[in-house]
Amino acid sequence: MADRLNILVVGGGGREHALSWKLAQSPRAARVFCAPGNAGIAQHAECVPISPSDLEALADFAQQHEIGLTVVGPEAPLAEGIVDLFRARGLQIFGPSRAAARIESSKVWCKRLLAKCGVPTGDFAVFDDPDEAISYLDDREPPIVVKADGLAAGKGVTVARTREEARQAVQAAMVDRAFGEAGSRVVIEEFLAGREVSVMAICDGENLYPLPFSQDHKQVYDDDRGPNTGGMGAFSPVPFITPDLAEQALETIMRPTLRAMAEEGAPYVGCLYGGLMLTEEGLKALEFNCRFGDPESQAVLPRLEADLVDLLEAAVSGRLPAEPPQEGRAAVCVVMASGGYPGKYETGRPIRGLDAAARMSDVVVFHAGTRRTEQGIVTAGGRVLGVTGLGDDLPAAIAAAYRGVEAISFDGAHYRRDIGRRKGG
Repeated sequence: MADRLNILVVGGGGREHALSWKLAQSPRAARVFCAPGNAGIAQHAECVPISPSDLEALADFAQQHEIGLTVVGPEAPLAEGIVDLFRARGLQIFGPSRAAARIESSKVWCKRLLAKCGVPTGDFAVFDDPDEAISYLDDREPPIVVKADGLAAGKGVTVARTREEARQAVQAAMVDRAFGEAGSRVVIEEFLAGREVSVMAICDGENLYPLPFSQDHKQVYDDDRGPNTGGMGAFSPVPFITPDLAEQALETIMRPTLRAMAEEGAPYVGCLYGGLMLTEEGLKALEFNCRFGDPESQAVLPRLEADLVDLLEAAVSGRLPAEPPQEGRAAVCVVMASGGYPGKYETGRPIRGLDAAARMSDVVVFHAGTRRTEQGIVTAGGRVLGVTGLGDDLPAAIAAAYRGVEAISFDGAHYRRDIGRRKGG
């Protein structure tokens, strides 16, 4: 066995719990730390009170504790250059450089890259003047997609069903500055209809290693109703993704994007997340993210049979294995959210039933917004828990996930009851 490593996970949500949980299973993991972590992550890692935005403090910690591998969860520190800082200090870190993270931190940069390298995507136009953007809308048929250029905590995308709604989205981003500087430019895109799928690939700059495909549920209510959220649940595998379609996604979208980034002088090392749409014209790219998805990771990582430490270290050192392993059993993650999310919500509500869920076979509970108090574990965010069920097929995984959900309660708890059951994929 190769050397054992001290590992640092950066972040404190459900994705980081899934990462910490998976990394801690590796025989190569000596000590696992998480900054700042949460009440659930503390079961698998030593939580340290450092903000993901305090890059210098994170690098200092990594040096002081002889961290052999740092894994970054959220997009903001990647966009701020945490990888560049760590590499400059001789520290091994999994994630894209600041230049490569532009695939998420600038929607404009991403869309222009896709157009340049011929990756199929929706038609688009870029505006830095609100009047010109609003004038352009007069010639577009709804629905219309309006995206703030920069990072907006997952809230910068509007799928407008009317021109008036699209005008309001432009006004909010560019005039009212609802997203700060992130909305100083907008991308107005063609709406792509079809079936959505997410693919996360581990990349070493030249090659990619695809993880199991998954599908997210963005709307807050059943049957895809209500406002968009950070994600109310995910499942894997995706029944309509045949082996041929999976290969098409890699050959026409993921690998050309990876090659184009290298040609732009921003080789991509890290997890490249592609949000794809299967349209009547074939697969097209909706968006790219520069990190593991949330809650997709909570459905995908439990299915991964490879040693995650080996895999991420291989990516950092440019020696990814050629063939991905066999996928494990099906997985479904159901997010339990605070009442009112994605709008205003209260925190500090005691969570009951966590021990009962933990004793269930085929159930794993990932904490997203929790903290430990003298009274026990309480809610501390909009998305509180991701309850993942495993099974030999999707129906069995769905049943396991909802068994876990039904064992847990807190005041105001809200969750979708149709995760994995979407009609037509």
